[in-house]
Amino acid sequence: MSYRKKPVVIRAMQATGTPDSNRAIIDWTRGSKTPASMDLNPFGEWQLSIATLEGSHWVGPDDFVIEGVAGEFYPCKPEIFYQTYDVVERAA
Repeated sequence: MSYRKKPVVIRAMQATGTPDSNRAIIDWTRGSKTPASMDLNPFGEWQLSIATLEGSHWVGPDDFVIEGVAGEFYPCKPEIFYQTYDVVERAA
């Protein structure tokens, strides 16, 4: 069977790897079931991560953090994001 994705407007924020970007994403996801935080990656460097429903995922520079339809957050690589989503409204 084939399926078409429902046209749903999502909210997303692109990470840049800067402290300001990391802080904005952490603040945005705070209080959700899938919050972002700064954690030590396997290389001993601090990196943004998201505690997704499937486990913890690293957020790299240029990755998008998406708020799903159930209020959950998860990272998405830019090439996948741009193939899947179009801009509907720019942030002020």
